[in-house]
Amino acid sequence: MKFKISAILTCAAMALASGTLLTSCEDYLDKNPDSTVDPEAAFKDFTNFQGYIEEIYNCVPNKNVHYWTATWNLGDDEWTVPNANWHMLHQVDLGDFWKWQDGSLGQNGFWFDKSSVDPRNTNTDAHALYGHAWYCIRKCNLGLENMDKLTGNDEERRFIKGQLHFWRAWWHFEMMQFLGGLPYIDRTIPAGESPTEPRLSFQEAAEKCAADFRIAADLLPINWDETETGRKTLGHNDFRLNKIMALGYLGKSLLWAGSPLMENGPQTGASQTGMTYKYNADFCTRAGKAFGELLTLVESGQTQYALAQFEYKNIYDHEKDPSATTCYSDIWWSFRNQGKVPGSTESIFRAGNLTWGNGGPNSFIRYNYSRTFCPNTISGGCDLIVHHPTANYVENYGMANGLPLDDPDANWDKTHPFKDRDPRFYHDIIFDGFKFINGAAPDEKKYCQLYTGGLYRDVTSASSTGYLMHKLVPHTCNETDNTDTYGDNPNADIPYMRLADIYLMYAEAVAAAGGPGSKSDNFTRTAWQAVDVIRNRCGAGLVHDKFKGNRERFLDEVRRERAVELAFEGLRFNDLQRWLLLTEPKYTLKTSHEFTRVEDIDFFKNNDPAEARVADFRSEPLFQRAFTTKHYWFPLKKADTQMYEGFEQNPGW
Repeated sequence: MKFKISAILTCAAMALASGTLLTSCEDYLDKNPDSTVDPEAAFKDFTNFQGYIEEIYNCVPNKNVHYWTATWNLGDDEWTVPNANWHMLHQVDLGDFWKWQDGSLGQNGFWFDKSSVDPRNTNTDAHALYGHAWYCIRKCNLGLENMDKLTGNDEERRFIKGQLHFWRAWWHFEMMQFLGGLPYIDRTIPAGESPTEPRLSFQEAAEKCAADFRIAADLLPINWDETETGRKTLGHNDFRLNKIMALGYLGKSLLWAGSPLMENGPQTGASQTGMTYKYNADFCTRAGKAFGELLTLVESGQTQYALAQFEYKNIYDHEKDPSATTCYSDIWWSFRNQGKVPGSTESIFRAGNLTWGNGGPNSFIRYNYSRTFCPNTISGGCDLIVHHPTANYVENYGMANGLPLDDPDANWDKTHPFKDRDPRFYHDIIFDGFKFINGAAPDEKKYCQLYTGGLYRDVTSASSTGYLMHKLVPHTCNETDNTDTYGDNPNADIPYMRLADIYLMYAEAVAAAGGPGSKSDNFTRTAWQAVDVIRNRCGAGLVHDKFKGNRERFLDEVRRERAVELAFEGLRFNDLQRWLLLTEPKYTLKTSHEFTRVEDIDFFKNNDPAEARVADFRSEPLFQRAFTTKHYWFPLKKADTQMYEGFEQNPGW
């Protein structure tokens, strides 16, 4: 990005004064044109003030839609073909974290930074976190300092103020996850003045985020549609900030503050020293209480949120059971639904932007997103880019009985490695013998050859690991079945936060503070019971008694559960980071599974591929990341660290 923080922090005020501040509120609210030129008019009533805030909504990055293909999984979870080596994932593998900054990659495939910070751009791939964050923080402070100009009723004032407090905290927190503690800007900085706010520790900055999120939770409604103010835009309030979003981020900011990295500082060897289990009990207790408040509202039926159902007539095709009213797959993918942004009843916080591109709405979804998970020789995919799971990550998917693969009681058989696995394995992962093409195709293409040397194991255009993924996009988005045509109005979204994540963060927070059998004082479920809610939903085995009596073993199981339930949603890197596991050899090694197919093609035509036998099943290394303690944080921009004393570079960079 070519702008310094100081320039971005003053641009909102200058734009407002000069009459160039246009908002994206036209789809939601009628706005007085004078509010674009007159600061007094911009804040004078709810309609105009809400129009001012709508621009912030437009700035939220849709992290799965950038350039022609995108990078959002940066942990041990994913591998790509060599043609994608310009992606941020490959640069992270190499340890070159400088590449997060715009222009460093030579492409615009990473959602964190862009050269443009124009909030008016309706092309979703133009929105990035870093530049927009400072701009939107400025807008929040300007709005809060002009609340006295708002002439409206008490409800309107509460909703405006609550949104401003939420957004100020959200933009700070999202940057902090990658960059560490930052200056917390809670005032408008006059044009021409450089900020002098000191850089805070993560825990200090998180306290300020938590204070803003708490205010927002107390001011915002659960559901705008059920309020007098919200009825003005009835049916168009799905993405509006609410109490549940604020409580979710309140808990998340406190849990992150209490996590091992923030409590103990960057270090290696945390698995051996036990530091990976050393949390701040006070932060975790407070986090558990915030999540408990949220989950009590959900489970008492006071919200619009619920876990989506995991009921399938055909799980391999993501075909919902006719008796189900909601569908797990609909959290991430939608088609033949007028381009509606997916999310089902479970997504809490989403970007919500239309995925505009040169071809119109959803043009980035067709090919550029939906076909980057499939072999290009099969799918007619995009720019020869294929994202696929690492074998080491797939090993997190345990058995149907709920036990991890390496547990002596799991009964995992390497001659039948795909049999009796956690039901989410079959929903998320494409494995050998899987019927990839439903339409007319030769057998060798129709049934995935993911064994060593098979057609689908081409390093340059398919899988290096022995697996593909179809959690986020159905496998039928291929050139034969073609279920992602423009006419079908495909749309995709990876939520920033969903309800299953809340249950698992609650389980982690209360267990870290008090053990597996503990709970917050405002929610009825213990830590292990919260995990069971998620496993019950998909039909996986519940938490075994052997994990209920040991805090460290239970935390290991919660972490594995997060790896499975939240797989490929862009959360893994930050999880490994905050657990002090990012530098641990187990999590820096990326592997493949090599094996020989035993069954013939007739077996796969007539039987479930999960029942197939294999021979010589083994794990082989692909790449080992060489991380040191400096890799726990991205480096800050050099120009920003040179603005004033106190805004120091992250250690090691």
